[in-house]
Amino acid sequence: MARPDKQAAIAEIVDSFNDSAGAVLTDYRGLTVKELKDLRRSLGENATYAVVKNTLAKLAATEVGISGFDDLLTGPTAIAFINGDVVEAAKGLRDFAKANPALIIKGGILDGEPLDAAKIAKLADLESREVLMGKLAGAMLASLSQAVYLLNAPLSQAARLAGALQAKAEQDPSILAGGAGEPVATESAPAEEAPAADAAPADDAPVEDSADA
Repeated sequence: MARPDKQAAIAEIVDSFNDSAGAVLTDYRGLTVKELKDLRRSLGENATYAVVKNTLAKLAATEVGISGFDDLLTGPTAIAFINGDVVEAAKGLRDFAKANPALIIKGGILDGEPLDAAKIAKLADLESREVLMGKLAGAMLASLSQAVYLLNAPLSQAARLAGALQAKAEQDPSILAGGAGEPVATESAPAEEAPAADAAPADDAPVEDSADA
C-alpha cells in the first residue's frame, strides 16, 4: 500500500475510533459476502462494521491512545464501531454469532476501557437503553402520581372546609362581616359559669386591716 493511501486508511480508522462510543473486534473468517452484508444490516444505526488491516488498526489505536489491542489484532479482523446503543450493538453481534458460528468476538473497548469477549457477552445481556429509559420513565411517573396525591390531599381538605364555610355563611351572613355567627350546638360538657358582671375581681378586693394596725 502506497504511503498516502496508508495514511488515509489510518486516518479513517482513527476517525472511526474517535466518533464511536466503543468498538468490538471480531474474526470474520469463514463468513460469506452475503453474511457480512446481513451482519451490517442487523447492526443498523447502532454500529458500522469495517474490515481492517491489523497493522493499520494497531497504528490507529496507538494514535488515539488505545492500548491492549495487540493480542486481539491477529488473523482476519473486522471492527464494529458502535455509534448508537452500545447494548443493542453487543446484542446484535452476539445473536449473529450464535446463528453464524464463523463470527468470533475477540474483545473490544468501551469508553476507553478494554473489554474481553466475556465482558462483551455480559454487556449483551443487559437491558437496552430504550428499555431502561422506559422503566425510568415509569418509575418517575409513579413517583409523580404519588407526589400529586400528597399535594392534592390537603387541597381537597381545604376545599371541603371552604364549602362548609360557604354553606354556613349563606345561613348566617354575619360570618363574612367578621361576626362570630350563631354558636354551634355541641354535646360537650357545659363550661363553668362566668363570674357576675358586678363582682369585683379578686385583685381589686379591699384588703382588711390587720389586727396589729
